[in-house]
Amino acid sequence: MVKDAYRFVVPLLLLALILLVLGWKWPATVFLIVGVFVCFFFRNPHRVIPSDPDAVVSPADGKVVVIVEEPMGARPGKRISIFLSVFNVHVNRAPVAGRVTKVDYKPGKFYGAFRARASMENEQNVIAIDTPAGEMIFKQISGAIARRVISWKSPGDTVSKGELFGLIRFGSRVDVWLPADAEIVVALGDKVAGGSSILARWKSIATPTAS
Repeated sequence: MVKDAYRFVVPLLLLALILLVLGWKWPATVFLIVGVFVCFFFRNPHRVIPSDPDAVVSPADGKVVVIVEEPMGARPGKRISIFLSVFNVHVNRAPVAGRVTKVDYKPGKFYGAFRARASMENEQNVIAIDTPAGEMIFKQISGAIARRVISWKSPGDTVSKGELFGLIRFGSRVDVWLPADAEIVVALGDKVAGGSSILARWKSIATPTAS
């Protein structure tokens, strides 16, 4: 369980204990169940990170709901969108190793995270990571229930592949943008696990030409 959970869990469990001492068993049981669910929501299971240097791993647990050609400014590329239900693990991980060059918070709407317009219009953090192969971008996007996107990293930080990056509270969406030369290896409807499932392969260092 990540440390962000304690600000929610401790008051819930204390309230459950007080109600139980006062003899109010049913209300105490309700707060206890909610506290247990919050612990479940903020869980942080161990993940085995792929050793393949070209692997781009999923930044989140969930279901692949979009794979689409999408430019980033003048750069051609592809976007993979992953929907997280309230029952998924909600800690996020770095999809590649590199140096964080941007963490931009953008206020916005709170449309259902499964809707296409959520990628552009919802509250989100836009994160850029510089790698030997170039820049990769991913987004932490809020949903109708999720109302807070949290990043634990800042521009200038170095991250390893699969390293914990942040979290989104209570249902959300994560987008990964890759340059056009990346090879997507997941399909629509696939279930993925943050840090361990491979979304794509992207040459980490350009192969030198023969002399």
